[in-house]
Amino acid sequence: MMKTRVWVPVMTTIALSMAAGSAMAKVTEAEAAKLGKELTCVGAEAGPNADGSIPAFSGKWLGKPPHVEYTLHSGQHPVDVYPEDKPLFEITAANMDKYADKLSDGQKALFKRFPESFRMPVYQSRRDFRYPDVICELAKKNALEAELIDGGLGYTGYKGPVGFPIPKAPMEVLANMNFPYRAFTEHIVRDIADVGSDGNITWGRQVNKNLNVVTQPTELGKPMEGLMAYSISGTLLPERDRGSYTASQEPVNFAKAKRLAWQYDPGTRRVRQLPTYGFDSPMGGTGGKMTIDQDRLMNGDPSRYEWTLHGKKEMYIPANAYRLHSKDVKYADLLTKGHANPKFMRYELRRVWVLEGKLKEGYRHAFGKRVMFIDEDNWQASVGDYYDTRGELWQHAFINHYYAFDLNAWQAGTAFYHDLNSGAYVGFNLVQERDKAWVLNAGDLTPDMYTPAALRAMGQ
Repeated sequence: MMKTRVWVPVMTTIALSMAAGSAMAKVTEAEAAKLGKELTCVGAEAGPNADGSIPAFSGKWLGKPPHVEYTLHSGQHPVDVYPEDKPLFEITAANMDKYADKLSDGQKALFKRFPESFRMPVYQSRRDFRYPDVICELAKKNALEAELIDGGLGYTGYKGPVGFPIPKAPMEVLANMNFPYRAFTEHIVRDIADVGSDGNITWGRQVNKNLNVVTQPTELGKPMEGLMAYSISGTLLPERDRGSYTASQEPVNFAKAKRLAWQYDPGTRRVRQLPTYGFDSPMGGTGGKMTIDQDRLMNGDPSRYEWTLHGKKEMYIPANAYRLHSKDVKYADLLTKGHANPKFMRYELRRVWVLEGKLKEGYRHAFGKRVMFIDEDNWQASVGDYYDTRGELWQHAFINHYYAFDLNAWQAGTAFYHDLNSGAYVGFNLVQERDKAWVLNAGDLTPDMYTPAALRAMGQ
């Protein structure tokens, strides 16, 4: 059994199965005392890296900084907190070997696939935002008391923050990724661009209403049990699917319950329960280029994969992505052939956890392996590389996160999913030309909006 800590910035491999995860011990009082000191309150290293290219955590802002004008819970597009920042340098196909140890295989593949156009503008790394005090207090309680159960498919502890700010096992890191502190209500009309290898775009559009139970203000600090979240997704485009709605309920523990889902079919005007919803089922509006369990890079039941933790590393990932989400960004400028226009991107050097899932023998999924790179500061997956069942690199995806003042935490913004074989990609969660971006923590969603009866009413 592995006894050493893995929060130090080295590429230590922890090859522990999900079953072994349930035997992991809680952290000691001495270890938990590091939270808020050597570590941030959610377990990131508070200090800088050796050369200062990753700065020390300042946490100087909680919510909206004084110099930003923003109306909370209104769906206003994100406002750039660092408007004066300019790129320090760019990584290109010509110089990527210099930075190879800080790139994923998928990032390197994009440079090779599009050597003339793909580049990564690298900005000064910023670590200026913090979580609410109640989340920090509960994170410390979880560090001392939370334990994996049911082979790692569930855990004890308290709702609100991550369960394992000082993780010891792969499934603890996966639990943190699935249960970060994030918006408890989220309402969005999002565009989806299926960008072909020739640059032509097929459009999708969805309306989504998500209720995250475990971060509701009234649920913070309660035992980690019951339901994780409710979600409803309605299709607005393409026209042939318009009026179709799907509602789902997500459990906290997949060993005790499964994801339940119902779909309203506008053709028959009936609601039926879906036998399975998730895994590698195609995501609507993506032309089959994205699976349902790729939203946020990985979601849902993780039991088809054997998970391995490869410690932490320094890596260039999207971060503080305010400019990309401006209402001034036009799709025609953003959605260029092969990949999104790099001029709207912001990469920073950050520390990430490296988590690998390998498909178990006898299980089915389009992806034989998936590798996720999880930002230590917010526990959300920022970059994902996906391999086919032959072990060949197939897809590369990344999410552009930003700190949302509506919730005093990080929001998953626009994402891009690349088919490295065909050169096509999907622009997902596009809001730039919508009247509103994400309406976060407005508190306007309730569980009775996610029943089959409510679904039927929405379709009328």
